Amino acid sequence: MRLEKCYFCSSTVYPGHGIQFVRNDNKIFKFCRAKCHKAFKKRRNPRKVRWTKAFRKSSGKELAIDSTFEFEKNRNIPVKYNRQLWNKSMEAMKRVQEIKKKRQHQHIKNRLKANKALLKEADYEEVQQNIHLIEEPK
Repeated sequence: MRLEKCYFCSSTVYPGHGIQFVRNDNKIFKFCRAKCHKAFKKRRNPRKVRWTKAFRKSSGKELAIDSTFEFEKNRNIPVKYNRQLWNKSMEAMKRVQEIKKKRQHQHIKNRLKANKALLKEADYEEVQQNIHLIEEPK
């Protein structure tokens, strides 16, 4: 079963789902739903549409550069079936998935760390402004 990627939003398109558009020069575009197809026809840029994966990567909300993405590339080289090789590749895929998940969590933590410092500073300033409400009368 081959899972394709939506040309517009980069989500997975399962077999029998989505829309396929073939341009005059035989370039094939696959879309997961009509929303993506309409946006493509309106010539919208996926990097500027806020709900796409391309926007999230270009604005720094998701990991954009990582060595684990190398494993996701399509390789159209036929390999003779070998049970040992298949088992090793399955273990490697699980390990890569774990590493990728850890790096994504770390990326999110680092991104939110700056906001935490700003919130703490704002709270401190608010307390300093309204210190007369907190202090007991003399």
